[in-house]
Amino acid sequence: MASKPVQTPKFIVRALLIGAIAIALAVLPAFIDPYTLRIATGALMWAGLACAWNIVGGYAGYISFGHSAFFGIGAYTTAILMQSDIGASFFATLIPAIILSMAVAVVIGGPTMRLRGAYFAIATWAFAEMLLQLTTVLDFTGGTAGLSLPAYLNEFFFYYTMLIAAVVSFAGVWLLIERSRFGFRIKALRDDEPAAQSLGIRTNLVKVQSFALSAAITALFGSIYAYWTTYIDPHSVMGPDITDQMVVMVLLGGLGTVWGPALGAVLLWITNRYIWSTFGDTVIYLPILGIIIALVVLFLPNGLISLIVGPQRGKELMSSILRKF
Repeated sequence: MASKPVQTPKFIVRALLIGAIAIALAVLPAFIDPYTLRIATGALMWAGLACAWNIVGGYAGYISFGHSAFFGIGAYTTAILMQSDIGASFFATLIPAIILSMAVAVVIGGPTMRLRGAYFAIATWAFAEMLLQLTTVLDFTGGTAGLSLPAYLNEFFFYYTMLIAAVVSFAGVWLLIERSRFGFRIKALRDDEPAAQSLGIRTNLVKVQSFALSAAITALFGSIYAYWTTYIDPHSVMGPDITDQMVVMVLLGGLGTVWGPALGAVLLWITNRYIWSTFGDTVIYLPILGIIIALVVLFLPNGLISLIVGPQRGKELMSSILRKF
């Protein structure tokens, strides 16, 4: 009879840490003011979006600049279905938003994910730009005037909705990417696609599947965002800055890691809000962001998550930093 494997202290420490973070996030609204609660809700949303982009950009190795389109698809699907002439409830709009974004991802990802490097990045950017321009002229999207949604002024509801969506997203990515054959296939094609093909992996299928999964998570947060803000227009939900922030957050936190995107998203979003509340509507955020990214790329090519390492890795990291001078 095979003996049950013994759990290592490292596993137990990690499980306790995740449990403590989960409890802290669950009780957080009881101890903060409404403004801070709104910032925390935004941090959860961006953590989820960074997690979604990391599936394609970090695990599959395809730098997408088109994810703002999926965010917008989710937001517009919810907004359109909640108009008074249709009258769908918020939760009823989530499934159509996810299905539509996945269908679009399959149609777009089929041909574009056969491209590599800058060609794929340009193709996804062009797709997002095309969709952005379409929403400015179509009647059912409200054109440049945008759409208003029924107001539901309950910040606790949106905080916990974002929290549940973020937890489900990270747990799903951890299970699918880190603990399944699907994840091993994605990493294999990222590291050496010809070798992966020689092993019988249908790389094009895996790439499209990962693109669709990433699009579904992005659309989910777009739907919640639309109901949260109660008003959307083309540039607020399909602007290129949405994808740009996803990319920067993942690079800052740690590309191709489970928790790096969450770390980068939270730090960057809190920095953004602090600068906005201190200096007002200013462009100072952009140079500060550029400096932070330059320092991280120069000294921490694996992102801020690489700081959370053991003593031996810490020594290696310090040696790497000293060699830069």
